Amino acid sequence: MDKNATEKLYDKDAYAREFTARLESCEPEGDGFLITLDRTLFFPESGGQTADRGVILVPADGKLSKSIDRNEIHASDAQADYSSVSVTDVQIEGETIYHRVPAGIAVGTEICGRIDWDHRFDNMQQHSAEHIFSGTVHRLYGYDNVGFHLSDNTVTMDFSGVLEEDQIRNVESIVNRAIYENVEITVSYPSKDECDRTDFRCKKEIEGQIRLVTIPGYDVCACCAPHVHRTGEIGILKVQSFQRYKGGVRIHIICGSRALRLFRAENDLMTKLSMDFSLPFEEIGGRIDELKEEIYNLKGRLREADLKLSEIKRSSIPVDQENVVLIEEDMDAATMRKSVNELTELHPGYCGIFAGNDEAGYRFIIGIKNGDAREALKALQKICSAKGGGSPQMVQGSATDLTETNLKDLWKSFD
Repeated sequence: MDKNATEKLYDKDAYAREFTARLESCEPEGDGFLITLDRTLFFPESGGQTADRGVILVPADGKLSKSIDRNEIHASDAQADYSSVSVTDVQIEGETIYHRVPAGIAVGTEICGRIDWDHRFDNMQQHSAEHIFSGTVHRLYGYDNVGFHLSDNTVTMDFSGVLEEDQIRNVESIVNRAIYENVEITVSYPSKDECDRTDFRCKKEIEGQIRLVTIPGYDVCACCAPHVHRTGEIGILKVQSFQRYKGGVRIHIICGSRALRLFRAENDLMTKLSMDFSLPFEEIGGRIDELKEEIYNLKGRLREADLKLSEIKRSSIPVDQENVVLIEEDMDAATMRKSVNELTELHPGYCGIFAGNDEAGYRFIIGIKNGDAREALKALQKICSAKGGGSPQMVQGSATDLTETNLKDLWKSFD
């Protein structure tokens, strides 16, 4: 065994929350330090899963109280003469686990470590559910899990083949049935001969001792991460979304306490919409469709009104005026473009339409029939923060720090 190997206490008890250890090394890196311990409960970032986080309690004299046994420690044992150092990241290289901390700690110090249990258990819920899901996909459809990502906000699985919506819903139902059955999840360390006789999932070649996580009837997979003891602790699994990805499918899931928080947020939203519309939940979707149709029709009528108003303004412009600029409070891009095209047919100079106001800024389209509209854009950029581009015949973009007065003065300078 590697003499620098860190004893992995999380392998022995995934539910332990506190431990004691001896600090083996402390080296500065970036704006913090990397420390190693002779043993740790902190699970490092590995297999697509984020690392544990928590704190290390450092005694003022470098030694733990004699009343604290290295195999049994409780929160009450932490006295006021302990300083707390946050563990912000944990990584593994070979068999050595490195803990990132913001302050240096003397080598040889006996420390007490405490993991963030809520974060650990949340990860265990998500990861155990992923095993059941991936094992079911493999068993029913023959696809492999070729990518897994578990962060504080997202859980994704990438599979080697395409799954249709009804197949994904079927797997979702099977996973939740496994949760209801409250199946025991076991961890084993089989010999090479036992491994050769065992059919298990594995995403890469493994050197040395293999750790198998078994969920009877649903999955057997090589995995180094902590898992819940029984499937019932997962609570629930819900597929949030899925899409085609690299010739297969990427599936987003949410489980356990995360799913509860999402359900609460969505239920609060639906309750508010129900009260606002004075409708039961099941009728809200239909009402939203009606409102979308109403908005679409109103936008069409507004566009027609904008066109008529623009026509009135354009008709009031003297026919012998060479350069023209119109300023509108609001106008959609299609109407602006149509109006500029009509102006360039009647006036030979720069024809521009600006939609907006001095406070919010402007969107603009500038055209010219015979000339280069980009020259007008360059002139505009000299008096304000304008961004845009286009062709010699037409440019478009947006402008800030522009006032209506400065804009009109610019157009007068073109005459």
